[in-house]
Amino acid sequence: MRHAEIKTLVQWARGSDWRSTLQHSSEAHALIWITRGQGIAVVDGVRRGVGVHNALAIPAGTMFSLDLGKTGFGLVCLVPAGGPILMPDMTQHLRIRDVTSQNELTAILEAMQREQSAARPFMDEAMNAQASILTVWLRRAMIDYGTPDKIGATERLMRGYSALIERDYKSGRAMAVYARALGVTPTHLTRVSRQASGLTAADMLTERSLHAARDLLEDSDMPIGQIAAMLGFGSAAYFSRFVLQHTGLSPSALRSRAAERAPRANSA
Repeated sequence: MRHAEIKTLVQWARGSDWRSTLQHSSEAHALIWITRGQGIAVVDGVRRGVGVHNALAIPAGTMFSLDLGKTGFGLVCLVPAGGPILMPDMTQHLRIRDVTSQNELTAILEAMQREQSAARPFMDEAMNAQASILTVWLRRAMIDYGTPDKIGATERLMRGYSALIERDYKSGRAMAVYARALGVTPTHLTRVSRQASGLTAADMLTERSLHAARDLLEDSDMPIGQIAAMLGFGSAAYFSRFVLQHTGLSPSALRSRAAERAPRANSA
């Protein structure tokens, strides 16, 4: 990814709900602007209610999920990580009540949509310039919103757990290993996780592994046994049982179904 991009949330999920509703991360920084509906976001292990005129800035590599249901709609601006465009280091959830601020952000995003659709020469420079303006809007909104400098013990633990999962989910380690690394018992981590995110600690780890598994099965031709090994499963058979348990389909059936849907999606 060499320049900023803009997509609808449906385009970002490529028409598959699991791509957004399971725990995962983005390689790019993301600014999500919700324009219709309401739902739940779990970011850094913390559950948040989101709705119309909510802006959610999620740094690259941060574990999250987003569920707006069937009627929700929004846009996402993706900004390359490690580039010159400044984005927050921490997740920001802003409820924008000021109409002028709402209109400013909408105008920036619409300008990016027009530029991207036109695909004229120097589009990459124009998209990055608009993204820079967007981040100025974001930093101003953060000042107006007054995001807290301090976080509580629950959120601190969940951020640590989410970061460890994102770093090590391919290792095949059990939830109890993560708890020990965080200096807490598995029981305590499970209780805090359920309170903060609505998911048990084990469920959060499962969701991240499942998202990675489905992504590799549906978007690559990598052998199933190789995927299993890459994601830390002891055997291809164990991996197949895991996928079947959580999707109702075997890995090969899941891959075949995705391949059948691809031509229809491309022709739509």
